[in-house]
Order: sequence, then structure tokens, then C-alpha cells
Amino acid sequence: MSWQKSLLNPFLRLIEKRQMANAKGPSSLRRAFELKAKILFHAPRGTEMEWFDLGGISALRIGAEGLDAEKVILYCHGGGHVFGSPKMYSAMVAQLAKRVGCEAILPVYPLSPENVFPASLNTLRAAYDDLLAQGYHSPQIVVGGDSAGGNLVLALLAQLLQDAADLPAGVFAFSPLTDLTFSGASFQVNADADVILPADRAYEMATLYLDGTDPADPLVSPVFADFTGAPSVWLTVSDTEILLDDTRRLAANMSKQGVDVQMHIERDLPHVWPMFHNVLPEARTTLDGLAGWINRRIGWADES
Repeated sequence: MSWQKSLLNPFLRLIEKRQMANAKGPSSLRRAFELKAKILFHAPRGTEMEWFDLGGISALRIGAEGLDAEKVILYCHGGGHVFGSPKMYSAMVAQLAKRVGCEAILPVYPLSPENVFPASLNTLRAAYDDLLAQGYHSPQIVVGGDSAGGNLVLALLAQLLQDAADLPAGVFAFSPLTDLTFSGASFQVNADADVILPADRAYEMATLYLDGTDPADPLVSPVFADFTGAPSVWLTVSDTEILLDDTRRLAANMSKQGVDVQMHIERDLPHVWPMFHNVLPEARTTLDGLAGWINRRIGWADES
């Protein structure tokens, strides 16, 4: 265990988990986390960012001189479906894009409670379809996300399979939320151990997002989806997260369905720890490993 982690975890438990537990509503979470992200998280030197239209919505393009513009990471940010933004996650994604050597795109998707399921999934699908319309071939695209964003990219993959649509070269997710029925044992077992997520607020956020939709719907809870025929999938989660079983059960189901799935369970790290790449060695190690996986995707290298 790094000394940085031994300091970060108690800080997150004292400050972030308490704030998540006591927040009055989505608007207060949005303001607080946007400000902290601006102060704490920094992209690599030379990173270029620009806003553009993608599928009728605004998206943030991350690039830099020398990156391969013929390949792209389509990234969907987390935030419990109620907060978060591309800017908040841009530094982490820029770190990953630099390691991979390609551009990344983060679409703005509609948040709850102002917008409910399936508005965000429809937006992500429109962004993916527009990349194809712009001339990208599906083997040139890797799709990823974290937490609720991981939920959306896995739901997108399930939807693409249902529609027999062109599939990306691979899909990855950090600490994904895959079960909005919250039936995994870790949701209770790790309620105290998780240093960021307060388990008792998860139902509230899910209710805002679902607005009466069945939480067992496979496009809501990808752990129940059929991924037969899916491209390679890379997943990571910490063993102290309440969402641990969301990843373990999803990976087990995917393996039974014949999917090439890699699952990396790390020891005692905070939810979506790659966000803390500026201070946490384990975060940088995870980004290094994921970058290597992305660059080994079948078809991805063939498009060079």
C-alpha cells in the first residue's frame, strides 16, 4: 500500500463520503464536485480541449500534438446519474488518452432528475452513431466510463448487440454501477468500508434516474443483460467498494456468455481511484494497464 493511499482514504471518508451523505440534492453535489475537480485534477501539459457538436449534443474533444486522430476513446463520465460533467473528468481521460496515443471525446448527457431513463442512454447512442456517421469505423472506437457512466456504456453495448449494430473495438469501465436493484452482497457488506459512496443514498439517486422504470431492465442494470457476441471488455473495482459485486457478477455472466472479459480487483482503493492520478501511484498504474489493454484490441491496431 502506498503512503499516499494511507492518507487519501481517511480524507475521503471524512470529507467526501460525509458530503455525499449529507448533500441536500443534486444541485449542491454538482457545484461542490465541479469546483473540487478544477482545483485537484490536472491534465498532462500540452493537452488541448475543444467543444463541438456530436449527435446534436455538446461534447468535449481532448487531444494533443502527435496523437492519432484516426482512433478515439468515447468516454461517459460518472456521478450517480445526477451530477458530473465532461470537464470534471477531463483530466483523468486526458491522462489515459496520452498513454494510449489517441483522442478522447466526452459527451454531455442529460442528468436526473431533470431527465430520466432512457434520456442519457439515448444521448450516448446518438453520440456513438454520429462518430460512425463522421467516418470512424467501429474498430477505431473504444468506449469507456466510470460508475454511472460505466452503467451507461455497458447498457449501450447491450443495446448495440440487441440491434445487431456495429460494435466498438472494446469497452472498459472503472467501478461500474451494473445493478440498480442493489442485490449484490457487497452493497451491504462493504457499506462501512467504502470510503466514498454512502450506500443509503444510492436508492434515492436510482429513484430519480428510473422514475418508475423497472430497475431489473437490462438496459438499466446491465448485470442482467445478454452480452453474447460482445467485443473484449475490461473492468476494474476495489474490494472495499459497495459496487464490488456489480463487477464480479457482471464479469461472471459475461464469461458464461463467451465474452473475453478481464476483471481487475484492487485492494482497498477508493471508488474510481484513477481520478486521483495526480497523487495516487495506484491510479497511474491502473491507467497504464488499461492503456496497454486498449492498444492490444483486435482491429484497433489494424486501423493504424
